[in-house]
Amino acid sequence: MVAPPDNDVLWARALHHSHNGSPALQGVSLGVREGEILAVGGPRGSGKTTLLRCLSGRLVPREGEVWFNSAPVHTMTPLQRERLRRDRFGWIGPEPGLVPELTAWENTALPLMLRGTSRRAAKAAALDWLERLDAGDCARLRPRALPQAQRQRVAIARALVTMPSLLFADEPTAPLHRADGAQVLRTLTAAARSHRITVLLATHDPEVAALADRTAHLLDGRRVNSVHLNGAEGRDACSLSV
Repeated sequence: MVAPPDNDVLWARALHHSHNGSPALQGVSLGVREGEILAVGGPRGSGKTTLLRCLSGRLVPREGEVWFNSAPVHTMTPLQRERLRRDRFGWIGPEPGLVPELTAWENTALPLMLRGTSRRAAKAAALDWLERLDAGDCARLRPRALPQAQRQRVAIARALVTMPSLLFADEPTAPLHRADGAQVLRTLTAAARSHRITVLLATHDPEVAALADRTAHLLDGRRVNSVHLNGAEGRDACSLSV
């Protein structure tokens, strides 16, 4: 194994992974600095979700290394990876994944209470984040009573309430209309910058990627430096990263 650079809070080298024999990642390497917002761009099916899942310890890559704060995530036991995700990472997916029996504020506060935070303190933090995301009026409602957009806001509040060291956001505004999505992303990026939360944001939308400090592009499971669509010939031209 090669030790990661000192200035990268998250670092991955030569990641390979396949789904049912079909390659999803083919030698992807990247580093993310503390407090940085890094967009992972590329079309659907390019490997963005697989990359975020490998970097967050949800998947173990078939080959390659993943390091978080100089700790090798790829060699951790399942229990160690679970604790890392609970204590240090946040995750926002394109689907909310809320607990149907809990209210919006209880869903938001759940990660804090699992850490041992008192119910009163967890509720206060949850209500604060729901207000920031314009979802305060749904705090006492259960997911089935909420429209999809509000459920997604609750999921985003749940991911931010613990102030994670590293937040993985996989197409977090996919269920939202463009105006709603833009407002939520502004809140998310402002919170990340003010609290020095490192963010990996997977998106196929160039306008979303523009909110990040920089973008790592994927195409067919590989890092590329640039992607240019040649309308005259109808082909994609790209240069591979080294």
